[in-house]
Amino acid sequence: MDRDTAAKRVRELRELIKEYSRLYYELDSPAIEDDEFDKLTRELRELEEAFPELVTPDSYTQQVQGRPSELFAPVQHEVPLESLQDVFSYDELKEFDKRVRDAVGTPVYIVEPKIDGLSIALEYIDGRFYRGATRGDGQIGEDVTHNLRTIRSIPDKLSKPLPRIIVRGEVYMPRESFAALVAQQDLNGEKPFKNPRNAAAGSLRQKDPEVTAKRNLDLFVFNLQLVEGADITSHAQSLEFMKELGFPVLTYFVAKDIGEAITEIERIGALRSSLPFDIDGAVVKVDNFAQRNILGSTSKFPRWAAAFKYPPEEKETVLKDIEINVGRTGVLTPTGIFEPVTLAGTTVSRASLHNQDFIDEKGIRIGDTVVIRKAGDIIPEVVKVVSHQPGSEPYVMPKTCPSCGSEVSREWGEVALRCSNPECPAQILRNIIHFASRDAMDIEGLGPAVVEQLVSNGLIRSAYDLYTLQKEDVARIERMGDKSAENLINAINKSKENDLYRVLYALGIRHIGQKAAKLLADRFLEMDRIMNASIEEISSIDGFGSIMAEAVVKFFSLPQSRHFVEKLREAGVNMKKQGEVVDERFKGMTFVLTGALPTLKRDEATALIEKYGGKVSSSVSKKTTIVLAGEDAGSKLVKAQQLGIRIIDENTFLDMIK
Repeated sequence: MDRDTAAKRVRELRELIKEYSRLYYELDSPAIEDDEFDKLTRELRELEEAFPELVTPDSYTQQVQGRPSELFAPVQHEVPLESLQDVFSYDELKEFDKRVRDAVGTPVYIVEPKIDGLSIALEYIDGRFYRGATRGDGQIGEDVTHNLRTIRSIPDKLSKPLPRIIVRGEVYMPRESFAALVAQQDLNGEKPFKNPRNAAAGSLRQKDPEVTAKRNLDLFVFNLQLVEGADITSHAQSLEFMKELGFPVLTYFVAKDIGEAITEIERIGALRSSLPFDIDGAVVKVDNFAQRNILGSTSKFPRWAAAFKYPPEEKETVLKDIEINVGRTGVLTPTGIFEPVTLAGTTVSRASLHNQDFIDEKGIRIGDTVVIRKAGDIIPEVVKVVSHQPGSEPYVMPKTCPSCGSEVSREWGEVALRCSNPECPAQILRNIIHFASRDAMDIEGLGPAVVEQLVSNGLIRSAYDLYTLQKEDVARIERMGDKSAENLINAINKSKENDLYRVLYALGIRHIGQKAAKLLADRFLEMDRIMNASIEEISSIDGFGSIMAEAVVKFFSLPQSRHFVEKLREAGVNMKKQGEVVDERFKGMTFVLTGALPTLKRDEATALIEKYGGKVSSSVSKKTTIVLAGEDAGSKLVKAQQLGIRIIDENTFLDMIK
């Protein structure tokens, strides 16, 4: 390859890698598999090695990836959280060993599994947990202390009151927890996380620690960044020391040479499928700290460590059939049924085929021989078609819903086909779960498991049937009893008094979240006016677009939707906006809330502001009037200070509404 061709390809690779890195590190939403990303980075590194003059300081090969989010306060890492040099073959690992031996003589290596999670730094002062931060770009991370405190395996107090210590670890989501989360997201009609790593990252980077607490995250500590009050000279010694302090530390192996290290890597690889957590490789580190100092680091990674990446396991099988499943929002999802094969230690016979575009892109037909693998060793997926069966034809998704026979449609700009019937039997379970959820009707005690029992026992067939339930019927359900049944009936009856916006959100209208439901309720005040509003009237609401307005009008144009609302009305469910404005002292004022308030929850503060005629925005701008700031206020507070916007605390706010 000549220099000009190489330069063009390097530019292409950098743009691709930059975008994929943004999706992976900043949005926790990977667009390609890890091994595909690794191939791109490897090609870039090989081209830069062949043409050194093409290397630039902003290249992926020269920087740690991951820009800190503006949602959290920035934390400057006193000791940088470096990335690792990836190797993909034992020959590359032996080259790493040769470079180490040329520099320091005979090293001893430590071999550890490479947890696939989110890297964080934990700081302790006088033996107490002080602060925790994500890696970010290696120099500056995000302060996620409150969320980290919800992880039980992180000790609040160490066994020894050291003046100061910083350790590095990996927050991960156990496989069992990931499977449960994906199942719940599917029930809720949400886009599921693609793998445990992104589930862990998305769960840890939540503004609400309660969400993080429910995700059952865990952690292993693997590196000592800084310590005062102890003399540590090797990695193995540091791991034992951190274990004594109370940190969870992975089992490690001491290798006398690279041959023993490779044997251990093979052993860990054979155990991958049986581990309760996800790993994507094994890490080889020089044990002796003095030798590490001699080896030093590049601008991106230490020269004393390498990460061996395991290739994904792939197998051929035959696609026997395609089933169509209908989700809560009416989306038709094709699922491939395969001849069973064993992948990553489990038998695989089903995998999502996503949508018609995916089927067309891969050229998938019933009877095909296909290659499948497990994305992140968890979720089965089709990689490619090997061959078609003679006489097979391209697969086409059905034009009617397989559950209720209603027409299906594909909205502009979307890849999904949807059933138009809100009372479609296939959507019952998911619709009721959404209807009862905290942000909708908030029916305490009516979780997915109870809903499933009510449906399977024939007690309800739609959400409005909840209001006809009798205590005696509910008490007969397994594990309920009289008291639990009474509590549930009381919670259902209490939900009749909910404000109009909750009812609107509970209906599950496409594109209408809780905030949009509030805007509708504020504008039209009662359900009948919303049901009869035109696209033009709804589009005139500040914050509403034409797509949202069309979705509302389309929903209420269906006889099934109006029937649903009438059944709720007959049951006594409130159909009017409550909490009218007391006075308009905040009229024309826009508030932004940031940080944790001492006594008020965020939705309570929002309700008070709206009660007095004000508006609440999610971002700070020149139009912002006041920023109501609590503990651990982040970038919004900084921006408000820069713009000279008035900043108040909760006490001042409460004085304003006396």
